[in-house]
Amino acid sequence: MQDDCYGRYRLRLVSFLQKRGIVDPKVIEAMESVPRHEFVPEHYRHLAYEDRPLPIGHGQTISQPSVIGLMTQLLELSDTDRVLEIGTGSGYQTAILAMLADRVFSVEIIEALSLRARETFARLGYKNIDARIGDGYYGWPEGGHFDAICVTAAPDRIPQSLLNQLKEGGRLVLPVGYSGMVQTLWRVVKEADGFRKEKHGAVAFVPLVRLPT
Repeated sequence: MQDDCYGRYRLRLVSFLQKRGIVDPKVIEAMESVPRHEFVPEHYRHLAYEDRPLPIGHGQTISQPSVIGLMTQLLELSDTDRVLEIGTGSGYQTAILAMLADRVFSVEIIEALSLRARETFARLGYKNIDARIGDGYYGWPEGGHFDAICVTAAPDRIPQSLLNQLKEGGRLVLPVGYSGMVQTLWRVVKEADGFRKEKHGAVAFVPLVRLPT
């Protein structure tokens, strides 16, 4: 993608992220390339390259870049991977994933956000993203099994439905915990004899929105 007037701010942000431990060169390259300002409301664009979450409407936020970088790094993506994302939101994390993987399947429960993100993907030329509206708690069952799953909002527990959609060797990265309380970032790896779970620090995410039951 062509550079723009925000390019130097992106480079400054990436330099900051490297000091915070985001060191995977593929992740760094993706974050240098993807224009975060295109994924935030226009009146917040002057803050797009600060390391902070920003409102995107409908009670949702775009996560701070250091958290997005960490989650992406923990996914350990390759260019042949099929990735499931739960919570399209603004589409920024989706675009980062699309730079690193073969194909991204993204589910968003809020129709207005999903439609806006899809318009942004089309405008910026992302061709390897499949996005739809739905309850992400159940994943994308007909999509088969995924090499990696990224959840961008916090459920109160790790959904078994998402674990079931991981390939052997697959990685699930997600925040878990209640809104307003300490949440934990988890990485879960599916192994031949079960699941290996790792904690990666405290985080603060909006809750995972569910359809009424």
